[in-house]
Amino acid sequence: MAIDPPRPTEAESAILSVLWARGPSTVRDVHEALPDRGTGYTTVLKLMQIMAHKGLLVRDESRRSHVYAPAIEQGAMQRRWVDELLDRAFSGSTSALVLRALSSKRASAEELQEIRALLDRLEHEPAEDEG
Repeated sequence: MAIDPPRPTEAESAILSVLWARGPSTVRDVHEALPDRGTGYTTVLKLMQIMAHKGLLVRDESRRSHVYAPAIEQGAMQRRWVDELLDRAFSGSTSALVLRALSSKRASAEELQEIRALLDRLEHEPAEDEG
């Protein structure tokens, strides 16, 4: 049974976002792609080394410049974050989470269409047993 890596910090989440978007990358690639240009290269290097140690990243050491990749898929991490948010902020109420999200920021027409399609699919699928 695999052990889930720990919850990433905000800085670690930014690094994961870069790697999910770019794919396996060197520290230099990640450093250049980070939106916060005030973070130094050595800070990014140290963070990525710590993340590899914690199990958030995997490191390919076969080349001169090590290449890092996320150890967890973006969708799996997003599910963990949503589950945590659902439990912490909304007492497990999916409807409260969705209603708050939709009332906090206007969804585009395309997003609303995707939401309607998802609701239609969910309405016609058998309920999953929880547990």
